[in-house]
Amino acid sequence: MAPTVEVVKLRKLYGSAAALDGVTFTISPGELVAVEGPSASGKSTLLNLIAGLDEPTEGTVRVDGVDLATLNETKRAHWRRESLGFIFQFFHLLDKLTVLQNVMVPAELAGRGAKETDERARGLLTQLGLANRADAYPANLSGGEQQRVAIARALVNRPRLLLADEPTGALDTRTAQQVLELLVELNQEGQTLMIVTHDSEVAAQARRVISLRDGKIIDDSVLGPRPPTEASKLLQLRHDETVP
Repeated sequence: MAPTVEVVKLRKLYGSAAALDGVTFTISPGELVAVEGPSASGKSTLLNLIAGLDEPTEGTVRVDGVDLATLNETKRAHWRRESLGFIFQFFHLLDKLTVLQNVMVPAELAGRGAKETDERARGLLTQLGLANRADAYPANLSGGEQQRVAIARALVNRPRLLLADEPTGALDTRTAQQVLELLVELNQEGQTLMIVTHDSEVAAQARRVISLRDGKIIDDSVLGPRPPTEASKLLQLRHDETVP
């Protein structure tokens, strides 16, 4: 099976300093991979290159078989809408839109039909336990609820790859664990997911951990399989209750 992400001999220079220096790895469909490292290790640079938000100095990035170097800026933007979902540390919800409207934004930008978009968004909110918050505004949500809305928004276009950039950095410990368990559950359902984090405890939630230091991979370890999380059990119960 072809990899979802293929990174080959990737280098990114800023002046004479190498933010990434000879990075090579692949991510297979359905994998949950954490890329961990301290500040200035190259994590954010790597995420931006995989997302097509920046261009490498040397090397190749392919996502779902697409060589990003063959796409101009306009085509990369279209490709991102169709193929990638993003979860950020600070949610980036639009204050003047309701929860449902926030989730629908990427699908509307991609030109999907209103009925399809509405049904998909409501289905995701139900799956994530937010059906009763569809008409609420972000200011009236807890941090954990806002991050779950952001997850729903990231999934609305059924992305081939979900990128999470420090997804628990703005959350308290208990809420962060709940969000991590939701991400693990999404992966258990088949979503390919890459989490970028400086927190080794967050990285430990993944089955595979790539460690970056000074722009180089110093370790790429596959851990044991994860047992079902409490969040996954709750999500399954919610799913069972909504399926006739």
